[in-house]
Amino acid sequence: MPAVLFSLMLLGALCRLGESMSREEKSRLRNQVVEMFDHAYQNYMDHAYPADELMPLTCRGRVRGLEPSRGDVDDALGKFSLTLIDTLDTLVLLNKTTEFEAAVRRVLKDVRLDNDIVVSVFETNIRVLGGLLGGHSMAVMLKDGGQNMQWYQDDLLHMAKDLGLRLLPAFNTSSGLPYPRVNLRHGVRGPETRTGTETDTCTACAGTLILEFAALSRFTGDPVFEAHARRAMDFLWEKRQRNSNLVGTTINIHSGEWVRRDSGVGAGIDSYYEYLLKAYVLLGDDQFLQRFNIHYASIMKYISQPPLLLDVHIHKPLLPARTWMDSLLAFFPGLQVLKGDIRPAIETHEMLYQVTKKHNFLPEAFTTDFRVHWAQHPLRPEFAESTYFLYKATGDPYYLEAGRTILDNLNRFARVPCGFAAMKDVRTGSHEDRMDSFFLAEMFKYLFLLFADDEDLPFDIEDYIFTTEAHLLPLSLSTTPHSQSIPSNRTSEEEMDDSNFEWTCPNTRLLFPDPAYPRHLREPIRTAVDKSCPRAAPYREPGMGRPPLRAQDFMANNPEHLELLRRMGVTLIHLKDGRVQLVQHATQAVSAVAAEDGVRFMQDMMELSSQQQKEQLPPRAIQIVSDPFFGRVVLTAGPAQFGIDLSKSATGLRGFVTVAEPYSGCSEITNPEYVRGHIALLQRGQCMFAEKARHIQKAGAIGGIVIDDNEGSSSDTAPLFQMAGDGRSTDDVTLPLLFLFHKEGNILLETLKEYREVEVLLSDKARDRATIFKGKPRPGSQIEGSADVEASEGGCLTEATTPTNFEPISESLISTLALDEIKPSQEAVSDVDQDTSPMDEASPAEGVGPAEKEASPAEGVGPADKEASPAEEASPAEGVGPADKEASPTEGVGPADKEASPTEGVGPADKEASPTEEASPAEERAPPTVADSTQPKEETDSEKSKEGGTDSNQSVDELLADWREDLEAFQQMEKDEL
Repeated sequence: MPAVLFSLMLLGALCRLGESMSREEKSRLRNQVVEMFDHAYQNYMDHAYPADELMPLTCRGRVRGLEPSRGDVDDALGKFSLTLIDTLDTLVLLNKTTEFEAAVRRVLKDVRLDNDIVVSVFETNIRVLGGLLGGHSMAVMLKDGGQNMQWYQDDLLHMAKDLGLRLLPAFNTSSGLPYPRVNLRHGVRGPETRTGTETDTCTACAGTLILEFAALSRFTGDPVFEAHARRAMDFLWEKRQRNSNLVGTTINIHSGEWVRRDSGVGAGIDSYYEYLLKAYVLLGDDQFLQRFNIHYASIMKYISQPPLLLDVHIHKPLLPARTWMDSLLAFFPGLQVLKGDIRPAIETHEMLYQVTKKHNFLPEAFTTDFRVHWAQHPLRPEFAESTYFLYKATGDPYYLEAGRTILDNLNRFARVPCGFAAMKDVRTGSHEDRMDSFFLAEMFKYLFLLFADDEDLPFDIEDYIFTTEAHLLPLSLSTTPHSQSIPSNRTSEEEMDDSNFEWTCPNTRLLFPDPAYPRHLREPIRTAVDKSCPRAAPYREPGMGRPPLRAQDFMANNPEHLELLRRMGVTLIHLKDGRVQLVQHATQAVSAVAAEDGVRFMQDMMELSSQQQKEQLPPRAIQIVSDPFFGRVVLTAGPAQFGIDLSKSATGLRGFVTVAEPYSGCSEITNPEYVRGHIALLQRGQCMFAEKARHIQKAGAIGGIVIDDNEGSSSDTAPLFQMAGDGRSTDDVTLPLLFLFHKEGNILLETLKEYREVEVLLSDKARDRATIFKGKPRPGSQIEGSADVEASEGGCLTEATTPTNFEPISESLISTLALDEIKPSQEAVSDVDQDTSPMDEASPAEGVGPAEKEASPAEGVGPADKEASPAEEASPAEGVGPADKEASPTEGVGPADKEASPTEGVGPADKEASPTEEASPAEERAPPTVADSTQPKEETDSEKSKEGGTDSNQSVDELLADWREDLEAFQQMEKDEL
């Protein structure tokens, strides 16, 4: 017993947080940063220069036009030795003045800026113009020191002005917002430019210019650059949504109309907010600070749900726009430090640290329960940036350990012989042949500064401000005389209000009288993830007994349970896809004991969820096998954790469908004569899934299909989940029960309306037609004139391709539950997480940032591109579905007429085309297959209300046409997301 106690005490000592790091260890890590930089930089110079970027897997340079196009991401490449220019000021910071001097000479000798090439205005500004200005600042600083660069005559500044003049034609719009692209030689006008036809740009693209352009104006004395950047910032401010004071993600550069109205702090908007605050710091203009503070108040009111930052709609800011976050928002805690709002910065950073520890790197996008949404990681530096700023603000050595984690993961997982390679998939550790210039420009700056002491730096870092690309601009520019011709667009509504200047650049000593304060903020989020540190049981007053609520007993619509959660500091967030998210804030609990109970409740919920995930079942298939589909339409369905396991059945369950009455299935079935011997259709809601199953089983049904009541939901836009039991034994349920989202369910309902008798096959996966009709007449053989007569021997089948690999969700004090029912009027809810099946995590299109994703086999394949066996050949007549059949009368078919959900098109999933398959013209009309996708659809309440009810005469063909339109919309959204 004493030995056990001693072990626990030792472990507790080892796990104590806040223990300072020795100077020797910091020095070792600092030297390791320099060695890693040398490895990346020297490999670029040896294998890639003068190309823009290094391809570290093949040890060669990436030259635009010689390598396969990667789409928009290649717009950063302009044949101007991008990585070298982006790295100039990093060389100085890392005390490599000799290498810096050689690099400047190379830039002046080799780099040309008049290339006939179309580049991104945004990327060229922050990387190349910023790099030249940062290099100029360092060169002047070194020259003034009298030791180095004595030959320098503002050469980099002259190049910067030349580049600035080449970017100016992009601003030739009525709004003042720049075109997103410009030809370095020809501008934006004329056919030779190959640009100038774009109508939209992202908010960050137009709002991330003021630092570089103002610095260029003040360095050169030419006000034109600062004037154009200010005009763009002013226009974005004027176009903010006046009620929410938020901006959208994409705007029309001519009309000023918002094209995408979702608003967050990540991709598409991020650096607009950053440059408002930093423009105030650099230029001393109070107007920028006031605007930032107005925006910031709205961000904290609507977007911030500590520790989460979730996008909302600018017109309805209480309506979430999506349930996942992208990795670019990792810069925001650092910006909050500059703002002086340290507490939420600590909380959000800790959440990001959890995700990093779970996946080794921040995925390009991840869900609110920390699962992978896009699995790529191009070695982004934003998390390291926030880690550095939080260490500067708090002095907490915890952030040194976070920096050590970043270093270790880079060396273990990203380091390759020719540099560092981006992660293609953080789950598998696969690499991508790219090393972006920002890796050298930003990552090593922040990591070096994190471990450096003042005496290790060649200059006072406090005399400079970082641009969004971490280039260094001197704060002395704020006092540089500049032309009064730069207009001030301040309006009467923008009178200075002192309240907007509070909590800016605070004295951190006043914020942290207790050095343990940051730890107390992190602990509620951290403890559920890192369970290696034993924690003493909390003191409980006599008579308190066990914790007041166990995870397995929790009911989301039980008022007593909700009150208990409130007392424990646990809040519920109702997500758009019908799930409920639990978030715990210890500081909101009524007492320390209650807060501890909340921590334990959240840990139990995570363990309960994790147990369910270990029992995950793969998705199921519902295949329409009756005339005229004959197995060609497959709907992806979610399984149940009870009832018959279809994976153990070689043939599945085949039967005709009918609508149960009542449609909810929450009371005794009133039409058992129709349900008996059939597969019953039910609507989600009002009671537990298991209760529905028992009612239809009692009525004689052979199976059941539950259709989501959340209008517009689809497996295209939401992850599938398993239907959980009701907290008691479900051994009495002996029929299979499957779940369809609203759109897929509507396909089935409308098919039933149009054809009256619809036969389906419930199985673990889609079957080929030979298996379905084995021992039975070939479909179409008895139907005169049917197109299937000729095709019956080689039917075209698209199999559901939803991935079936799973991983546990992150153990944290954030838990997402897909509860059967969450509405106050409903009687019961599932007592456990039903969204335990991360079926969206490994889709072929996943793991790729939309703007830079590689074409996966599934990507962009329309409904006509269906997977066939290699031996299968599509005959010209094959695939002729409902479009070739006269529509049956639309008179009612019993309960379906009265209670069928509103009809909407279903967006098709990413489907994989066999390399040997060619779609014939007739095949393109075949009913497509529903599979899985991960891109959320954004839909406002107003849009739903406009849709209103459904046209009861809408045919299956119309549904399928809508389906195709939805796919195109989803794919475009995914392409534009980052």
